[in-house]
Amino acid sequence: MKTTVLIYSAIIFLCLSCKQADEATTQDMMVYAAKADEGYAEAVDTAAVAADGAYDSDTKVEAASLKMAPKEKEEPIETKIIKSGNLTFQTDDLDETFNQIQSAVKKYKAQIKNDSQMNNDYRLSRSINIRVPNQYFDALIAEISKGVKYFDVKDISSQDVTEEYIDVESRIKTKKVLEQRYLELLKKANKVSEMLEIEGQLSEIREEIEAKEGRLRYLQNKVSMSTLDITFYKPIAQGQKATVSYGGRIGNAIVSGFNGISNFFIDLLGNWPVIVTLVVLILLIRKRFKRKNKKDVIENQEP
Repeated sequence: MKTTVLIYSAIIFLCLSCKQADEATTQDMMVYAAKADEGYAEAVDTAAVAADGAYDSDTKVEAASLKMAPKEKEEPIETKIIKSGNLTFQTDDLDETFNQIQSAVKKYKAQIKNDSQMNNDYRLSRSINIRVPNQYFDALIAEISKGVKYFDVKDISSQDVTEEYIDVESRIKTKKVLEQRYLELLKKANKVSEMLEIEGQLSEIREEIEAKEGRLRYLQNKVSMSTLDITFYKPIAQGQKATVSYGGRIGNAIVSGFNGISNFFIDLLGNWPVIVTLVVLILLIRKRFKRKNKKDVIENQEP
C-alpha cells in the first residue's frame, strides 16, 4: 500500500514539474518574441527614418535643380490688327488738298489705289483710296487732317485678327505634318488601290493647305497695309453751275435718254416668254371674235 502511494506521488510530482517547465519555456518564448517584435519595430522605424531622410534629400536636390534650371522664355504673341478709316471733309481748294494728300502719301510710303472725281450742280468732289503701312496709319491721318476745320465723317476702326491668324497658322502646320505622313505611306504602298486612296487623301489635304495659305496671305496683307478712304469736296454757290457747259449738259441728257431706251428694250428681251404668251392669247381671242361676228352676219342674212 505504501509502495503504491509513493508511486502515485512520484508520478504527480513529475507531471507538476513538466507543467512548470512548459510554462517557463512558454514565458521565455513570449519574452523572446516580444523582444524580436521590438527589434523589428525599431528596424522598421530606422528604415523609415532613413527613407524619409533620403526622400527629403532627393526632394531638396530636385527642388534645387528646378530652381537652378533656367526657365524657357515664352515668346510674346504679336498682335495682328487690321486698321481702316473713312474721312469726308470740305475744302476751299481741291487741287491744293490733293497735293497735300500726295505729299503725305510719299512721306509715309503709302499708295493711292483709286482716284475718282464727281461733279454735279451742288458740289465738286474727289474720292481717294489709300493703302498705307500699318505703323504709319495714324501719322498719315494726322498729316492729312492739318488745315481741316471739321470732318463730315471720321470713322476709324481696328479689327483684332490675332486669334484667327494663329489658328490658320497652326492648321497649316498640322496639315503639312499630315501630308508628310501620307507621303511616307505612299512610298511604302505596294498595291495600286492603296496608292490611289493615299493620293486622293493627299489631294484633299493640299487643297486645304492652299486655301488656308490664301487666307493667311490675305490676313498678312490686311495687317501690314491699312486702308484709308478720303472724300473731300467743294460746294458750288447757288446760281453758279459746275464747269460743265450747257451744250455738254444737253449731250449728257441725250446720252442718258439713249441709255434708258436701250435698258428698256434689254428688259423686254429678258421677259420674252411673257410677251410671247400675251401675243398668242391676243391672237386667239381676236380670232374667236372674228368667227363669232362672221356667224352673226350669216344668221342675219338668212330669211
